[in-house]
Amino acid sequence: MEIILLEQVPNLGNLGEKVRVKPGFGRNYLIPTKKGLPATKANMERFEARRAELEEAAKQRLEEAKARAAAITDLKLTIAAHAGEEGRLFGSIGAHDIVQAALQCGHKLKKNEVRLLEGPIRQIGEYEVELHFVGDEVIAKILLSVIAA
Repeated sequence: MEIILLEQVPNLGNLGEKVRVKPGFGRNYLIPTKKGLPATKANMERFEARRAELEEAAKQRLEEAKARAAAITDLKLTIAAHAGEEGRLFGSIGAHDIVQAALQCGHKLKKNEVRLLEGPIRQIGEYEVELHFVGDEVIAKILLSVIAA
């Protein structure tokens, strides 16, 4: 199935590209979320008529993401968790916990923007957490301290 992308999709393509995807991915994800259109002649013409508008919207989203990344770059979060004597946590710290801690500091994040490259945090210590905005175009790093409660 061929799809015209209406916005950047990580690991697939950029705005305006015509990509070949599996039919289920196109029907069940790209088209319902308005990230793509079937690549028919009528849709190609409709897309070309709206191209400038879509590019402007993408540029605006990118500028907003850069502003959010600049505002959050120096953020240092501290999360208190129950831990044993050796510093091992009872449970783990995941993306949801980081989003909640950032919300308490006045910064809105989405769970899918938080990237824990080594999986959930299971030890006390300091960690560098990556935040990916607008796909993978804008990346910010914050410092997370996990302390014993």
